[in-house]
Amino acid sequence: MKRLIPIFASCLVATHAVAISIDPNAPKTITADKIEYDVKSETIKTSGNTEIVNTSGQRVTLTDSYISKDGSDLAGDDIKIWLGQHVYIESDNISRTGTETIAKNALFTACDDCDAFGDAWRISTTEIRHSMNTRMLQFYNPVMWTYGLPVLWLPYFEMPDPGVKHKSGFLMPDFKSTNNMGTQINIPFYIALSDTHDMTITTSYLTQENPLFQLEHRLNLAHSQYRTRGAFTHNREGKDRWYIFNNDIIEMGENARAMVYLERASDKTFLQKYGFYGDQPYLDSGAKLELFGQSSYVVADTHIFQELRSTQGHWAAPSGNILPNIRAVHQTAPLFDETYATFGTDILGISGSGTASQRIIGDARVTSPWTLWGGNRVTLSLDARYDIYNFDHTDMTNGTNYTGLKNRFLPSGYAEWALPLYRPGASWTQVIEPRARLTIMRRTSDDKFAANNDSAGALLSDATLFSNKRFAGLDLWGNGNYADYGVRWSAFNTDGRMIEAFLGQTHDFQDRKATDPNSGFRNGASDYVGRIGFNNMSWLDLTSRFRLAQENLSLRHMETSAIIGNSGTYLDIGHIWSQQFDNTYTEEDTINELMGGFGIQLSNRWALRFNSVYNATFGRFHRHTGGIFYNHPCYYMSLEYRRDNAIKDDYVGTTTFQFRFGMAINGQRY
Repeated sequence: MKRLIPIFASCLVATHAVAISIDPNAPKTITADKIEYDVKSETIKTSGNTEIVNTSGQRVTLTDSYISKDGSDLAGDDIKIWLGQHVYIESDNISRTGTETIAKNALFTACDDCDAFGDAWRISTTEIRHSMNTRMLQFYNPVMWTYGLPVLWLPYFEMPDPGVKHKSGFLMPDFKSTNNMGTQINIPFYIALSDTHDMTITTSYLTQENPLFQLEHRLNLAHSQYRTRGAFTHNREGKDRWYIFNNDIIEMGENARAMVYLERASDKTFLQKYGFYGDQPYLDSGAKLELFGQSSYVVADTHIFQELRSTQGHWAAPSGNILPNIRAVHQTAPLFDETYATFGTDILGISGSGTASQRIIGDARVTSPWTLWGGNRVTLSLDARYDIYNFDHTDMTNGTNYTGLKNRFLPSGYAEWALPLYRPGASWTQVIEPRARLTIMRRTSDDKFAANNDSAGALLSDATLFSNKRFAGLDLWGNGNYADYGVRWSAFNTDGRMIEAFLGQTHDFQDRKATDPNSGFRNGASDYVGRIGFNNMSWLDLTSRFRLAQENLSLRHMETSAIIGNSGTYLDIGHIWSQQFDNTYTEEDTINELMGGFGIQLSNRWALRFNSVYNATFGRFHRHTGGIFYNHPCYYMSLEYRRDNAIKDDYVGTTTFQFRFGMAINGQRY
């Protein structure tokens, strides 16, 4: 029967095992098969399996031990040290001088998910030194072993002991190879400024370019977060190239939050060429302030853009800089039943050649939903909006350039009806819901009233049908009366499987002089829009959205996505096909793009991932990404691949291979 005895020792010194990082000031507890206490010599002798644990969770196991009362002397056989939750050390030759412990011919591992000691990985070393002052572990002539095979030797290596949360030092390097930069070695150096403040400086050596220096800075305070990352190089052509990204979030109590963000680069191609994969069309810098109330919300933000797209392409630049954009919304208490009034104000300033303008918009809406006999649901809404614009040599949507003031009053309203019908069954429950909405909007005398700085082109789909307005922004106005109608059917069972289908259409009551043939809207009845989907909650999620021509039901647009499998092994497929017209339903062209990816869980540790984007219209791939990944509780590694076929200015498609390796100690990855 095992015995327990607590001891309060100032230190533990091992003669046959290491005493590294056993906190000398923490109380100890001894568990053993047999414990004997010699009153005269004030010593403790144990027989059989013995375990010494302190209150910090560190422990020593050994057999047949001898321990002085104050813990100043310890001897035993088969001694193993647990420095932390997952960290182990074995040694047969230990000495201690002051606060420094030296272990000769020691084994070290931070892996307890193994069949044997350090089976997944371990480090053998001629000597390990540990100082309680510096809290560093120093390894001399370390050899890293993986499943019994030596894989890496270094003359010297050091790391903080498990009791250290943050410690400055070099991190594990990674390797990358690209066709335009050659071989790249990234050597990161971590600087711990405090428990909540750190940075990482990475020096990247490239065989075909000058060195690249990267910086990542992190600061976490009680109510704020600050993040900055960037890179700089002076290339072989004598040019300074760089980028800097910053994102700060400041919580100002429960009802306010501020954000400051900065995105700038030295040129259009630096991010892509140096492997940061900045294929976004532009960079966005600015600030944002949010104020929250129980029934009110105010947001004010600014945006300053940096264009990254090539001027040779067909893309347009962002519509000037936004200084500022303010939106305030307030919802009243119920006027009666579930009837609410909502008031809003929008203030926008745009600066830039051809886009300079300012606007003030005020709107008010009253919405009243009703549930009538038989489950009929009716919603009534009235909306009034007043716009004031100031234009400064602004390019208008009708092709003119205008300077001066314009204003408009835009009343609108809608009535919506829906009737959900349920049919429960033994295994499946079915729901069929017809729905219709009539929208009445003032038809303004000038269809081309304003510049278009914030309104994306209207596209008819199942997602935009029954929306309050056809345009995402405020500049463009729907300008006319129309009716939306459709029906949704769905079925679901107790296992979570679901099938759904939707078909709908909109009808314009005005004869529009200009209708975008690619939008799906037409004079009179529009194209048909629909959606079908199936989800069995285990291995299949299928969704397809489509648009059919009104006159002959020919396919005009289709988006399909399918996920087959689970989180480990899966097939992910996406396809977009869209019939495009240069003129009104003439001079046909198509968009045809296929996205695909798969993942294979080769074992409980190994996984293979691959993704690709293919443009069938032009017969070429946009990009490939993938790799093979090994994930172990004790270490991880990956070999990753990326092919980018973009061509822009001095950037020509790049092929990249990158190898990553790291260890996990006490749940932290290095």
